[in-house]
Amino acid sequence: MEVLSRTDQTQMNALRKLAIFFVAPIGFWGGAHAGETLYNGIVLPDQWPPAYDRHPKQSQMLVPYLENPPAVIPIDVGRQLLVDDFLIESTTLQRTFHTAEYHPANPVIRPDKPWEFGSGGWFAAPFSGGAWDDSSDQLFKMWYTGGYLHWSCLATSKDGIAWDKPAFDIKNGTNVVIRPIDPKATRSVDTTSVWLDHDAKNPSERFKYFGTESGHTDRWAMVYRTSPDGIHWTDALTKERIHGDRTTVFYNPFRKVWVLSERISWGGRARRYSEHADPKKLIDEGVLRDPKKGVNWIAGEMIDPRNPVEELGRKPELYNLDAAPYESLMIGAFTIWTGPSNDECGKQSLQKRNDILLGFSRDGFHWDRPDRRHFISSTWDKKNWRYGNVQSVATGCLVVGDKLYFYFSGRSKPGLGMYDTETKKTEGWDKDAATGLAILRRDGFASMDAGKRGGTLTTRPLSFKGSHLFVNLDSTEGELRAEVLDEEGKVIAPFTKENCEPVVGDQTHAAVRWQDDLSKVSGQPVRFRFHLKNGDLYAFWVSPTASGASNGYVSGGGPGFAGPTDTVGRPQ
Repeated sequence: MEVLSRTDQTQMNALRKLAIFFVAPIGFWGGAHAGETLYNGIVLPDQWPPAYDRHPKQSQMLVPYLENPPAVIPIDVGRQLLVDDFLIESTTLQRTFHTAEYHPANPVIRPDKPWEFGSGGWFAAPFSGGAWDDSSDQLFKMWYTGGYLHWSCLATSKDGIAWDKPAFDIKNGTNVVIRPIDPKATRSVDTTSVWLDHDAKNPSERFKYFGTESGHTDRWAMVYRTSPDGIHWTDALTKERIHGDRTTVFYNPFRKVWVLSERISWGGRARRYSEHADPKKLIDEGVLRDPKKGVNWIAGEMIDPRNPVEELGRKPELYNLDAAPYESLMIGAFTIWTGPSNDECGKQSLQKRNDILLGFSRDGFHWDRPDRRHFISSTWDKKNWRYGNVQSVATGCLVVGDKLYFYFSGRSKPGLGMYDTETKKTEGWDKDAATGLAILRRDGFASMDAGKRGGTLTTRPLSFKGSHLFVNLDSTEGELRAEVLDEEGKVIAPFTKENCEPVVGDQTHAAVRWQDDLSKVSGQPVRFRFHLKNGDLYAFWVSPTASGASNGYVSGGGPGFAGPTDTVGRPQ
């Protein structure tokens, strides 16, 4: 696991603030707010989505809610992650960002079935696709592309590591669930996004598929389908031409909207944003029909990492952006391309250098990207299965106990024939893809750390309806205590540091206790002050239950969760 130093963070913050001078937002949030108020107190502007007059690569995206946070921040939804200063008024702790660790069993899904060879190459990997824990039958499920951008397959697992490829009745004897639209085409599907819709009113629409497919129009079309079980899908319910093939869709449950993350050319590969509460209408009324419905959104930026092989490198571009809800915010998987070009890849038998970086959003549109290191990366090692072109899964992570499971795809070095058989041998360079797993501590994106001398973290004014405080903490050789302050910064008895039971050990779900619960201060603005020695603080939250249910979102779900949010906590 890699960490980002305090010095690196300081330099990042300086660059972010410098970017303000290069950005002229239209209708910037410095004026009056009259738009939608979000779950966390952020008030959106009248013009939504907002349009910005900025060069896509020369300046970082401005994040208005970090510059002007709400006076009082409600924290009833989810664990409160410490990835930025939104919640923090002052601190002497040091923030550390963490990256994922690769599972030793990788690749956990590899192309080894005859139907996973198609269009001249092996492929068993999500090109976004979807990964879910389906509580209806207690199985992990992965929708991935089989054959080179050929058709959609479904794998299942009991533990998220060992995967099966069941035979379904769509293409007899195979795990294919969506067949190609144009069987004669060399490519019939490019990108897919598969979502389990817990709020679907019609059971037949429980699963939703968005795919960029060929054979419908004279160019790539975004196709929308639904399914009751993720196996049997409707024909295209709607299809609409789009600007670019690597286009995805995600759901923002905080605002209950579906978002089209559309590939466009805007200073290179970039994204355009449009939204709608109805997924079908999102496609039907797409930006190609009415450009006013969307805005140019985000692109690769000048401080994104460069290709380590200088002669092959290009300026960073945003190849794809997938996003998913986790606890109290949206997690963005930014796939950053740094070359080579397609022509160079073909001539030199290379893969594109694509790597995954993370971003965090509290309004679903503006992204804070404080850590510009690779969260999941290509290796550029000729013998490694993820040599190049690493891509994210559309639906974020799975919550498995105290860990987060991130699935991703990677492609091997062209010409090696890593998955070849005597009769099926890959031709070309953009193929030979498999699926990997990377693991992170629950809430483990960033921690606020203290050494032997200790330190404090004081929050901004917060409000909540619960009565039980919990933390995610590693204090194996130290301890954490907390106190509650009023709006003027005075300690509220009996919630003092001295009355607080010390929290010790490495726990992703630890109760912070005084003699009384927090019901006395529920509903009024208060601050928490955490006193930490020899430890790392990852998150805190206030729960209405003693079990510590956060009521935050759990991305693709996980064992024990019956719906999209944590209503369980940890049984007592």
